[in-house]
Amino acid sequence: MPLSEHEQRMLEQMERALYAEDPKFATALEGSGLRTYTRRRVYQAVAGFLVGIALLMAGMVAQQVWLSVVGFLVMLGCAVLAVTGWRKAPKPGEQPAAGAGPQTRRQGRQKRSMMDRIDERWQRRRDEQQGGQ
Repeated sequence: MPLSEHEQRMLEQMERALYAEDPKFATALEGSGLRTYTRRRVYQAVAGFLVGIALLMAGMVAQQVWLSVVGFLVMLGCAVLAVTGWRKAPKPGEQPAAGAGPQTRRQGRQKRSMMDRIDERWQRRRDEQQGGQ
């Protein structure tokens, strides 16, 4: 649910007051910290993936199936972490807009779930049927 205009104005006023009151803290909250965190998370996931490969190979050499399965699961988990971390990372030149967050990004592209689209179609059909009778 996107923010109303009034809520957006209030959020912008709070941001301006934060910058005026404590600019050092405000700049620490900007996207660069998030970018560093997600980059570090991706690097850790890649290192974990390599550990998973080592476990998988060690399990094969030692003929221990359980060790190979653990290695595969570690690889799978780290791959998921790397992909999700990479998608969430802001672009290098990108800075969060006023009121940065998932709400403001969703306003531009209106990405809806499949269930929302199905519900909307269902409502439209019901409205058409009731209007025709």
